[in-house]
Amino acid sequence: MAAPSAAQRIVIENAAIATVDANDTEYASGYLVVAGNRIESLGAGKAPENLENVVRRIDATGHLVTPGLVNTHHHFYQWITRGLATDHNLFDWLVALYPTWARIDEQMVRVAAQGSLAMMARGGVTTAMDHHYVFPKGSGDLSGAIIGAASEMGVRFTLARGSMDRSEKDGGLPPDFAVETTEGALAATEETVKKFHDASFDAMTQVAVAPCSPFSISTELLREGAALGRRLGVRMHTHGSETVEEEKFCHELFGMGPTDYFESTGFLGEDVWMAHCVHMNDSDIAAFARTKTGVAHCPSSNARLAAGIARVPDMLKAGVPVGLGVDGTASNESGELHTELRNALLINRLGAHREAALNARQALRLGTYGGAQVLGRADNIGSLEAGKLADLVLWKIDGLGHSSIADPVTAIVFGAAAPVTASFVNGKQIVENNRLLTVDEDTIARDARTEAQRLARIAAQG
Repeated sequence: MAAPSAAQRIVIENAAIATVDANDTEYASGYLVVAGNRIESLGAGKAPENLENVVRRIDATGHLVTPGLVNTHHHFYQWITRGLATDHNLFDWLVALYPTWARIDEQMVRVAAQGSLAMMARGGVTTAMDHHYVFPKGSGDLSGAIIGAASEMGVRFTLARGSMDRSEKDGGLPPDFAVETTEGALAATEETVKKFHDASFDAMTQVAVAPCSPFSISTELLREGAALGRRLGVRMHTHGSETVEEEKFCHELFGMGPTDYFESTGFLGEDVWMAHCVHMNDSDIAAFARTKTGVAHCPSSNARLAAGIARVPDMLKAGVPVGLGVDGTASNESGELHTELRNALLINRLGAHREAALNARQALRLGTYGGAQVLGRADNIGSLEAGKLADLVLWKIDGLGHSSIADPVTAIVFGAAAPVTASFVNGKQIVENNRLLTVDEDTIARDARTEAQRLARIAAQG
């Protein structure tokens, strides 16, 4: 999978490098060569001499180079409903916001996706994911709007095409007008996969099958969604074990806990990843490890909604693939993934393992290689290795916020959010000095405010 010899090259030198490879290889001062959209070589010291077609040389003195961050759970549309229901638990928060969310349209979703993507991308995210499950009738091409926003920004992207078919009349949480029919949801999901999913090594867009959650979908949708994903050869995603209320809901409705319920419908496996997984007992963790089901850990959202502390150290010890997620920006208003490195480490140290829960390098691995595992892309992104795709970030660590921390990885995990001097996706630079190169941030900010106000007015009118 090496880049062609005639490819244009970018040479990065004099950088601290954390590869996050299988051996956690690091270089105190090293180089990395990008050829086309691939990492061609990297190592200690200076780059090889006499390289051909070098179009740019970057002196990365004072920087740490890492793999680009990989976000494994998000809801982009929530960018225009931030700051609402700030003192609610999950179920009350959903009941408060579903009536507003059910009135989104294509323009709102496009602008919200731009805002969500922009905030992550300028903070070092190179692969983003969106779990979109609200499809009001007559709202337009929402999946196309989201994918278009990601393409315009130049971010690698997975759309988890979500769905809901269990409304209030069936004992679910969403209002009746906010859900699809089971058959309609499955047909639309299949259409989205066939239209947008790219299975190639260097794919910029992929699609997953993603029924929303046990309290908003029927058992039929979950079971048939798993069958559909496997028939189409794509991954599957949903929410699981997020709160004690969900645990109670599953026992009352299905006679079993969430993990057993998911397994009974075929929705566990190495092609599945689950968001949150806060309330997992030993048996649940063992089931995830046995089936290689992945977890998207969302520490800030879990804290915002008072859901609890996920047992991430126990999951990792058992061999469960774990990545990090921003989650929707109505439950994590900052919308940034690089702050989740720090929050994952700190919040997990409040749990049973205390100071031994996670260290800086484990946190970085969660946000890079762990995320790539969860999205099924560990063979092409998530670590800095020759032959992998050139998705990487240069973090400035010689400034006020970090210069007195000797260890570079400790600096970006324990310290303040580090400035991003440069971020590359597929060998193309999308961020320079904390500003996006592909889109105008100020325009996105204005548009997002306009659409947030428009949605608020529509929702107020009922």
